[in-house]
Amino acid sequence: MRISRAWTGAGQLRRAATAGALVVALFGVAACTGTAPGGPAAAGSAPASIGASPTPGDAPPTPTGGPRAAQVPDVLRFTGTTLGGAAFDAAQLAGKPVVLWFWAPWCATCASQAWTVAEIEPRYRDTVPIVGVAGLGERKAMKEFVTEFDLGATPQIEDTKGALWKRFKVTEQSIFVIIDRNGAVVHHGFLDGEALTAKVAALAGA
Repeated sequence: MRISRAWTGAGQLRRAATAGALVVALFGVAACTGTAPGGPAAAGSAPASIGASPTPGDAPPTPTGGPRAAQVPDVLRFTGTTLGGAAFDAAQLAGKPVVLWFWAPWCATCASQAWTVAEIEPRYRDTVPIVGVAGLGERKAMKEFVTEFDLGATPQIEDTKGALWKRFKVTEQSIFVIIDRNGAVVHHGFLDGEALTAKVAALAGA
């Protein structure tokens, strides 16, 4: 009977040890599944600041509308007709420096300035437009002047009635009126070719 009880006790110990090993193994299997406190999503998710896709509410607002048009200053609120017969609206020049050149077809000084205008106007056409305002003469003579000095690419407003000359208080031929990009008149008077080139270049770089 002693042997039987000893054997039985040893068997119970082995069964208890086996049961304990099974419990440990089961816990180990559960630990390998990657499930963290808080559920499966908490274990596999990355921090919001690293590689996370922004929610729709995080997206920056999309800007609407295009660039605002430049405000037209009063000094550029005038229209006319070019020597070629096209309508001209000075409002289209708003936001840029503008040079108005008041000339007459019979004026020798205007002829000397014409060479400079023809030379620099294409270079600064997009940044500092130069616009001729022809007066104190006949339309035929004005057109001949433009052809002779190769000014056809430069806008030339026909002002035989002197409306624009009066508007800008021009009382004699060859006067340059220079308007800055804000609509302020920064020059009103004579300029030789060198001075005109320097002023236009300075305005283009401003």
